Amino acid sequence: MDKVFARFIEKFGGLIDRQEVPVSSIERYRGKLPNQLLEYWAEHGWCGYGDGIFWIVNPQEYEGVVGSWIEGTKLVERDTYHLIARSAFGDLYLWGEKTGFSLKITSVLSRCVIHNFDLTNEEMDRELQDFLLSTDIESNDYGDLFKPAMKKLGALRHDEMYGFVPALMFGGPDTLGHLEKVKAVEHLTLLSQITELQPYSFSDL
Repeated sequence: MDKVFARFIEKFGGLIDRQEVPVSSIERYRGKLPNQLLEYWAEHGWCGYGDGIFWIVNPQEYEGVVGSWIEGTKLVERDTYHLIARSAFGDLYLWGEKTGFSLKITSVLSRCVIHNFDLTNEEMDRELQDFLLSTDIESNDYGDLFKPAMKKLGALRHDEMYGFVPALMFGGPDTLGHLEKVKAVEHLTLLSQITELQPYSFSDL
């Protein structure tokens, strides 16, 4: 295990629900995602970290989700995006084939952060490692609700997330009593259809 991933695991710990990554998936994304990420997939699989607060995922499972969020926006013209990771509450980390980690969507609020930069192939691996090193438990824990939610609702599987019901964008409260364990793909798709995705004011768009 390389030093970067060792530090990432040390920071998060709590690996759960590991899935072995087939060779066909690694080949499918060769040239589209950083070689370093594909190596991590081969060695560590797709799984949850921090007891499931943060997940490195199979982008193929989320192709429809990504399309649903960015369809009809300027993002379609910017790059081709793949979801490489997500949080237990639906923060989506998208990797652009030309721009690296340049898009993060906070799905519960339909807001996004966009960064403007083009990367060479050589820079992609470094960008991926910087992404892992900059990710932390706190920024993925919506309102410090992760541990209470896990205690109340149980641990997540790789295809699940904690979702507010009714959704915050429908005026639902962001409290533990309104969290449910939901299927990630279906819930994220639903959230994408409520209101138009808007960049945060500090974003590069």
